[in-house]
Parts: sequence; structure tokens; C-alpha cells
Amino acid sequence: MDSHQESGLAKSVWSDADFEEMGWHDATIHGLHLQQTDILPRLLLDLDYIVRWVHPVRPAKSFSFWTAPATLVFEEVGELEGNLGFKGTHPELEIADVHRLAPDDGMQDWPQWHIEGHSFDLRFRASGFRQYFRQAPRLTPGPVLPAAERGGCCFTEVGFG
Repeated sequence: MDSHQESGLAKSVWSDADFEEMGWHDATIHGLHLQQTDILPRLLLDLDYIVRWVHPVRPAKSFSFWTAPATLVFEEVGELEGNLGFKGTHPELEIADVHRLAPDDGMQDWPQWHIEGHSFDLRFRASGFRQYFRQAPRLTPGPVLPAAERGGCCFTEVGFG
């Protein structure tokens, strides 16, 4: 697995085993796909993941970001529910936080997940996830990569390298 030392990214494929080390705050979702399988569907998200926030150095006043396009895939998804609350002419799905909740019904192998967004909310069960960083992170002035630089909307499940 490839790493990117300059940004601090340790590897190009992460999983639910790495959950405590990850954070999706202000990650932008560009696409969402519910993929049918023979058993339970998979939920795939195409997003710009902020690997690291960089504090401004004077005279700059704004943060910069090490950002990479990524595919987040939840396996064996069930009980999916949520809402979208878009306002304005340019709706964005920006994540506030991702929560892994302990099931209260004894189904420990099938945790509950909550993707809390600034204008949306998704709740579901899934057996776990993998996140594939499709390109090495790049230092950007904003947290969202231009479509041309990120390769448009994509659900590729291969890490860079």
C-alpha cells in the first residue's frame, strides 16, 4: 500500500479498522451509488477527503488543505434511511461527521452508521467499509477539488500507487 509522506497519508486503502484515525469533517460528496448485489447492497460515495488541514502562515489568513479524491464503500448495507435538505442553486453534500454506533439489538457484527451532513443525514447498517484514495493528496487552497483534477465523478475501488 502506498503512502504520501508530505500530506501524512499512511496508506492508500483504509478500512473500518482505521475508523478512530479517520475524520470526514467538511469532506464533499460528489456522487452516491447504491449497488445491488446477490445479498445486500453496497453504498458507494465519491468524495474529496481532507487528509490534513494546514494552518495559515502569515500573511495568509485561510487554511489550505491536503485533499484527495476517494471512494468510500460500505458493505452489506441495510435499513438505509435519510433526508436531503438542499437550499440554494448549488447544493453540496458536505459531511459534518461519520459516527459508528453500537447496535442496541445484539447484532454486533452489523453496526449502525450515521453520516451527518450539513444539509443531509444518512443512517444505515453495514458490516464495514473500505476507503480507496484514488490519487495522491495535493495541497489546495480549498477543500474541494475541481472536477477536471479529480477525474469527475468516479467509484473506482483502487488506491493510488
